[in-house]
This record gives sequence, C-alpha cells and structure tokens, in this order.
Amino acid sequence: MAKRNRPIGIFDSGIGGLTVVREIIKELPHEDIIYFGDTARLPYGNKSAQTIIKFSSENVRFLLKFSVKFIIVACNSSSSLALATLRRRFNVPILGVIAPAVKKAVQISPNGRIGIIGTRATVGSSCYQRQIKRIKSTAQSFVQACPLFVPLAEEGWTGNEVTLKVARRYLGPLIKKDIDTLILGCTHYPLLKKVIRKVMGKNIKFVDSARETACEARRILEKSQLKANQVKKAGECSFYVSDEPAVFKKVGRRFLGKRIKSVQKV
Repeated sequence: MAKRNRPIGIFDSGIGGLTVVREIIKELPHEDIIYFGDTARLPYGNKSAQTIIKFSSENVRFLLKFSVKFIIVACNSSSSLALATLRRRFNVPILGVIAPAVKKAVQISPNGRIGIIGTRATVGSSCYQRQIKRIKSTAQSFVQACPLFVPLAEEGWTGNEVTLKVARRYLGPLIKKDIDTLILGCTHYPLLKKVIRKVMGKNIKFVDSARETACEARRILEKSQLKANQVKKAGECSFYVSDEPAVFKKVGRRFLGKRIKSVQKV
C-alpha cells in the first residue's frame, strides 16, 4: 500500500477522542482511521506524568501495528505530558491537541486574555500557558481544572440544572479574570459547549481543540504529501478499546455524532 493511503492512528484514554475523529472525518473524508481508546485505564487526568508517558507509549506501539502514517494524540493529558517523549521514541509524525488550539487562541484573542479549562493533569502541567507565552509573550493565560465535566459529558448530562450549577462553580473565577477567549482543553468539553457558553456569555471566543487539531492534521498531511488520494472512496474507521466495548459503542455515539457499528477489545 502506498504510504499516503495508510491509515491515521488516533488514541485517547477513552471516549473523548472521538470528538477529534468526528472533526477529522469532516476535514479529511478520504482517510482511513484506526482509533484506540484505553478504556481499561482511564482517566489519565489524575495519573502521574510517568504513568501517562508509559500508557501513551504502549498506545503508540499498538497503533504502529497497523502501519499508520500519522498519529494524533487525542488526549490533553497525554499531549501535555507525553508528546515530547513520544516524538523522540517513535519514527512517525505525531500531533497533539494542545499546539493547534493555542495557535488559534492567540490568533483570535482581542486582548490576549486567554482562559483554559481542562483536567487536573492538563492544568497542572502548565503546558498551555507555556505554549501561549512562546507564541505571544504579552498574552496572559488563566487556567481552571473542571474534572466533573468529563463524567457529565459521558452521562449525556449536557444541559440540565446540575451541569449548569457545576459550570457556574468552575467558570466563575475565569469570568472574574475578564478573559476574552476560552480554550476547551479536553476532548469531552465540546459536548458541553452550550452550557459553557451560557455561563461565559456570548462575547467570549471559543477554541475547540478537536476542531483545530483536525485542521492542523490536514495542513501537515498536505505539506508532507501524505494526504490520501482524492479519488479514493470515503475513509473507514476501525475502533479498538482495552475494556467495555459495549459501553464505548453506546456512549461513543454521542461523541462521534453517528452510530459505531463495531468495536473490538484488545
């Protein structure tokens, strides 16, 4: 098989990375995708850096069995703590979800006051803050861990009173900081976009890391001439998990936006 027609590999600690798959399908409809969700060991957000690096390396090794041409780390915790190590260890282009989101946020922020919401591991790594300063030294960033957003998204509680109260509690400090742009620094959070916008107000600019990662993936594949042939039929998706394929199939539909036909446990 020609290298450009090999699949793209995508991994996450669980289901959230399906929002990245959803955007990749929109942006690169001819690409085949191999997705691995490490559902047996989720969440990564409360694990140590050493453990996250170990798990992420194992995930890459699994994807390489499918001769993938490109890998997307569709997990903010892995992107913040393991990406540099993965790029050193493996001879395949690897893209995380942080740099594309930061690039977009700096570009669209009117006053350079950028808020970031994510898991405790992502927020604690300071990765977003460092990348923002690297691109624009005058920009200011403000972070807030929102750990309950993940289970709320997975339960489908995306617009009820409980979720609204949790969102107000988490996002209140960012409102006081007078931010003008908010990065959704977790792949689960796009499902909660409506309630987050209701709390933050309509004047805040939102950056969806899943969307920006898909756009960056297209640019990289085009530049390196690895984009699948346009004459090729619509791409196919294969899904693998380390535990509970039935749950992944059921809950994953909300994240992917369509029915998942088959999931294999490995």
